Amino acid sequence: MATSIPIPVGGTKPIASAELYQGRKASLALNIVVVGCGLGGLSAAYTLAQAGHKVTILESAPAIGEIGAGIQVSPNLTRLLIRWGLGERLKEVAVKPEALVFRRWQDGQTVAWTRWGDSVEEEFGAPYYHIHRADFHRMVYDLAEPHVNIRVNCRVVSVDPSRPSLTLESGEVVYTDLIVGADGVKSLTREYVVGGPDQPEATGDSAYRAIIPTDLLLKDPDLRPLAETPEMTGWMGPEKHIMAYNIRAKKEYNLVLIHPDHGSEESWTAEGSADKMRADYAGWEDRVQKLLALIPSTLNWKLMDRKPLSTWIHKDGKLVLLGDSCHPMLPYRAQGSAMAVEDAAVLGNLFSHLSSRTQITPLLYAYQSIRYTRTANTQASSRLNQKIFHLPDGPEQEERDKQMRAAMEDALREARGERSHSPSSTTAGNANQWADKAKNMIQFGYDADEEAEKWWRDNGESVNGSQGLASRL
Repeated sequence: MATSIPIPVGGTKPIASAELYQGRKASLALNIVVVGCGLGGLSAAYTLAQAGHKVTILESAPAIGEIGAGIQVSPNLTRLLIRWGLGERLKEVAVKPEALVFRRWQDGQTVAWTRWGDSVEEEFGAPYYHIHRADFHRMVYDLAEPHVNIRVNCRVVSVDPSRPSLTLESGEVVYTDLIVGADGVKSLTREYVVGGPDQPEATGDSAYRAIIPTDLLLKDPDLRPLAETPEMTGWMGPEKHIMAYNIRAKKEYNLVLIHPDHGSEESWTAEGSADKMRADYAGWEDRVQKLLALIPSTLNWKLMDRKPLSTWIHKDGKLVLLGDSCHPMLPYRAQGSAMAVEDAAVLGNLFSHLSSRTQITPLLYAYQSIRYTRTANTQASSRLNQKIFHLPDGPEQEERDKQMRAAMEDALREARGERSHSPSSTTAGNANQWADKAKNMIQFGYDADEEAEKWWRDNGESVNGSQGLASRL
């Protein structure tokens, strides 16, 4: 029976699990340990349990909870959550943004506009939402908890990937058939895969994060439209940008303020200085000043990155990485949670086919082959936005704004029901990556389960009884 852990946010209604993989279950049930109880770890535990395996999560914290602020949940992620039975819970606490707007830092002039709202669901088959990370974590926890064993206060201090086994800080040794390292950007399990200490790289940026009750915005005529019209608003300026949007059914307004890092701490919970934050954005338009005046305190999050690893799998084939432990995402493309949950979906789907221990390693390499290029490309897309958003005023910035405005004019014509004048020249490769229709289809049209099913149709026969497959993937 799973351990019941209080989480200080969200609903308490039980969630009825959907039947995944057309009811297919692995004919051989493994004992699997997932290290880490974040969104990626919970999702992996849930999908692997749905695939017929016995799953334990080891979490170092003394209790399960999630802090943070708002995050974006794009269609490639929401389609999985809805498939898992979370559609109604999402509607209760999330906000569906009607559009994406980019503005100039100094005067608030609109530079870009991309229609979202119901049109996203019509185009990609799933909605785009904004949600508080704690609400998101709570609903995935509630989904997974009845099916897995969650052990808190279990800090892993060493791993033997060949047994495989994990030694806890208490001295207990946990034996298992497979280890899934979902222990984040500071991952211990990654060190065993890459062969030693392996630190992520500083990006040069940090992020202030804050939430304002929307009641405060409604009292100010200048800020009222930000609370009443659910859009993602981005302000772009030299070396800095701001992303802001409604969460929690429009009861709260979330802000993420990216700025040059000056020795901040790599932590979701590190306190920042609200006075320093306001000083960093001195000279930005009046609405920004009014918003920042409403923030009594803030968190400051050091942004770390890493280039793609050569492999996510330990050479003995019984330890695999997932999510931020192998491909941390910068927030500039809002795909970190999506990539971790996609990883989990693919892993669970593939392991629903397991019928022999000889298939474990080939299936891990199949998982890596499906996910590697997509996550590396998404990392690159996120890094590109870091450069695009932070251009100093001058010729490059003017060209960026010109491109974005051209795509905006096209989007406005489409919204009015008019024919687009030149979609190929205004959207392909546009500085506003959310206006690039081809990129959107690649990013948001992706279905992790379909990719796993396709891989099995094409390669499943070769997995049966084959241990040589891994070397060919």
